[in-house]
Amino acid sequence: MSSMSVVVPVYNEEENVANLHREIVDAMEGMLKAGTIDKYEIIFINDGSKDGTDRVCRELHPLKYIQLRRNFGQTAAMDAGIHAATMEYVVTMDGDGQNDPADIPSMLSYMIENDCDVVSGWRKNRKDTFMKRFVSRGANALRYMLIHDGIHDSGCSLKIYKKECFEELYLYGEQHRFIPALLEIKGFKVGEVVVNHRPRTAGKTKYNWKRTIKGFVDMISVWFWHKYISRPLHLLGGLGLGFMGLGGICGIWSVVLFVIGRKMSQNVFPPLLTIFFITIGVLLFVFGLVSEMMMKTYFETRNERPYTIKEIIEIER
Repeated sequence: MSSMSVVVPVYNEEENVANLHREIVDAMEGMLKAGTIDKYEIIFINDGSKDGTDRVCRELHPLKYIQLRRNFGQTAAMDAGIHAATMEYVVTMDGDGQNDPADIPSMLSYMIENDCDVVSGWRKNRKDTFMKRFVSRGANALRYMLIHDGIHDSGCSLKIYKKECFEELYLYGEQHRFIPALLEIKGFKVGEVVVNHRPRTAGKTKYNWKRTIKGFVDMISVWFWHKYISRPLHLLGGLGLGFMGLGGICGIWSVVLFVIGRKMSQNVFPPLLTIFFITIGVLLFVFGLVSEMMMKTYFETRNERPYTIKEIIEIER
């Protein structure tokens, strides 16, 4: 038997939270009757709403209600809810009613059958505007090239996690979209299930170009974390050596021009390029060494390692 926490960040969703809460309760009670879970909790995090969301949430039950002091963003609200969760499984979803709580039982079944640590929803038939779908597909294509976490739809908030996934994971910026990628880096198994996606029937969308840019910047951060978390010198040092190589080529070019009798006053470009490339190369290499030392200090001071152990088995003779 297992238990489940449902975590929902909400921001200016006065018209949606009551109906969403009722749907979540229906889904959880159905799982209780089916014997899939033996207890559950619902956690709503009010991310500094300016409408009547706070008033409506205080009238709902059962509910663990967290109110942030101001609007910190969806990632911060989700992180607060996840670390307030106490059950074995943690479900995250949006507060706008577009995620369907009825998908939770099938996602949990898939997780158990395939021994996954994370199961992400895939909104295969999205009910969003053309522009929102276009931007999302472009972001997913870029994410696939940079991170390649094995899922089609990182932007879908409907996901199920084992609680142990968040023992050493804290979220910043817009990183809630990349939780599966961050967990895959640590060695957790990620799965994906097609889920129902519904059109927004009330309230206004919170997505805009600013969130798109922030998401792209965080994607670059996750890419660097994925590729070079334990050895940043491989990236920065490699780039540094490349620039120093270009500087060496420009230096040879300068020497050849001098040997054939060209006046340096008429050919200042090659020597300037030599100095520029070598300087940039040395700086990048030094930054790589410094980053390497900082990463080692990071892991040692946090008593953390760039790997996770799933289990230890002792086999007797």
